[in-house]
Amino acid sequence: MSGITIGGFPLDLIGLQLVTGIALGAIYVLVGIGLSLIFGLMNVVNFAHGAFFMVGAYVGVFLYGYTGSFWVSLVAAPLAMGLLGLAVERVLVRPLYGRGIDDPLLLTFGLSYVMVESVRIAFGLTGLPFGAPPELRGAVDIGIGYFPLYRLFLIAFSLAVVGALWLFIERTPFGLVIRAGARDPQIVQVLGIEIAKVWLAVFALGCALAGLAGILAAPLQGVTPEMGIPVLAEAFVVTVVGGMGSLAGAVLAGLIVGIVVAMTSLVAPDMTKMAIFALMALVLLVRPRGLLGRAGALG
Repeated sequence: MSGITIGGFPLDLIGLQLVTGIALGAIYVLVGIGLSLIFGLMNVVNFAHGAFFMVGAYVGVFLYGYTGSFWVSLVAAPLAMGLLGLAVERVLVRPLYGRGIDDPLLLTFGLSYVMVESVRIAFGLTGLPFGAPPELRGAVDIGIGYFPLYRLFLIAFSLAVVGALWLFIERTPFGLVIRAGARDPQIVQVLGIEIAKVWLAVFALGCALAGLAGILAAPLQGVTPEMGIPVLAEAFVVTVVGGMGSLAGAVLAGLIVGIVVAMTSLVAPDMTKMAIFALMALVLLVRPRGLLGRAGALG
């Protein structure tokens, strides 16, 4: 295979770049699912989602320095973001329900600036270095070349999280309530279920997924106060391409966007950002609801 080239690039290099795109896409999948969950059930566009991603990374780095355990950070960071999400939904977002989509959007937009500035004050402007844990450093031979072990872990771990989330939504009573609430919140209330508690849990879950993605992405890019800004834009691309409110669409679109970014960076690095927005425009021209988007559905 090493002698085969496509467009002047060795086939092995293209294969490694493809796997790199899948690893990057795993981050997009986690962020995109969180955003889709919140929008699909609550009709809230969470502009603070990137800030939760960033704060999750900082919490994880802080806990790693305090405990010396990456695994403690991996569990604690999303839990902390889930608890923060609970507080944000209960105190800030809930009073705005029923006022249309604009008020929660503006509130979370302002909240994102507050979170970024708070991190700058607490940790400084330059950011923090953060590498892969010792047990996940190095590279392994995957048949087409050596690939970083941490990125393989990232793919496998994200797959496990997505599988667990699918089982939770599709096979548990609370997951049934979430899916029913996405279709018709009034029916859920008629059945005696407090839809406000469901919204609270879903908002917290979406924020926790953003925090999890943040700590997972930290060894790949370091940790800075601005790291959530590009991720927010990319998460919206994932959500739109996959279909607003579609979890399966978020998974598919996240992987596609990750591969597009990786392959474009190989061929034309300066066009990487433009490529994902061109992808979004193309999908919207062909399928205005996104690849797997359906009206009033969460799944």
